[in-house]
Amino acid sequence: MRRSAAHSRVSHERWLISYADFITLLFAFFVVLYAFAKADHKKQSQVSQAIDTAFRSMGVFHDHPGEDALQVIAHRGGADTASSVREVMDEDLESPAKVRDDLEHIRRELTKSLSPQIADRAVSIEMSRDGLVVSLREAGFFDSGSAAPHLGTGRILRTIGASLDGTDFDVRVEGHTDNLPVHNAQFDSNWELSTARATGIARLLLELHAIPADRLSAAGFAEFHPVADNATAEGRAQNRRVDLVVIPRTRINFAASGSPAPNGPWRRITDN
Repeated sequence: MRRSAAHSRVSHERWLISYADFITLLFAFFVVLYAFAKADHKKQSQVSQAIDTAFRSMGVFHDHPGEDALQVIAHRGGADTASSVREVMDEDLESPAKVRDDLEHIRRELTKSLSPQIADRAVSIEMSRDGLVVSLREAGFFDSGSAAPHLGTGRILRTIGASLDGTDFDVRVEGHTDNLPVHNAQFDSNWELSTARATGIARLLLELHAIPADRLSAAGFAEFHPVADNATAEGRAQNRRVDLVVIPRTRINFAASGSPAPNGPWRRITDN
C-alpha cells in the first residue's frame, strides 16, 4: 500500500518539469521575436523617412501631414502594397535633391536649344510637382481637330530626346484639349482627340529612337486638366497642348505584389 501511494505521488508531479521546460523555451522564443522586431522597426523607419521625404518634395503627401509614407501607402493600397514598398529597403534610393538638380540641368539645356520655339510660344518648359513639363502647343504642332503632327515636330522631339539621353527618367506623354466640343469625321470627343495626339507623339518618339519604349507612356486627359481659363481664346489656346512630363522612374512594382495600384495622389504623381 505504501509503495502504491509513493508511486502515485511521483507520477502526479512529473508534469511540472515539462511545464517548466516549456515556459523557458517560450520565453526564449519571445525574446528572439522581440529582438527581430526592434531591428526591423529601425530599418523600416529609415526607409519610411526616405520615401516620405522624396514624395513630399513632389507634393504627393502634402494632404497627410500626420502620416509617414508607409502609413499612407498601407492606407491607400493595403498591407500587400506596403509590403512591396518595404522590399526596396536595400536599394540605393536617389536623393530628391539630386533628382531636382538633374531636372533643372535638363530644363536649362532644353530652354537654350528650343529658344526659338519658346520665343514663338509654340513650346513652354516649366518645373511642376510631377517633374519637368515640356508643353507642345497645338498651334505649333497640330492642325485644329487633327492628331497628325506637323512635319517639323520630329526635329523638336529629337532635341528633347538628346537632352534625356543617358539619364534615368521616364517620359509621360499627355494629350490635353480645351472645353469646346469636337466632332468631325475622325473624332467624336475631346477624349479621343487628346488620346490620339498623345499616342501619335509617343509613336513618333519611338520611331525616332528618341526615348526607349520601356521609359515611355501616353494618356489623354481631354479638357479636364487645364492650365488656363477656357473662358478666353488665349486660355483655350494654352490648354490645347501635348505635355511631355519628365519624371523619376518608379521603384515600386505594384504588379509584382499582386495588388492593384492605389488610388488618389498616386494616379498623378498624377493630378492637379
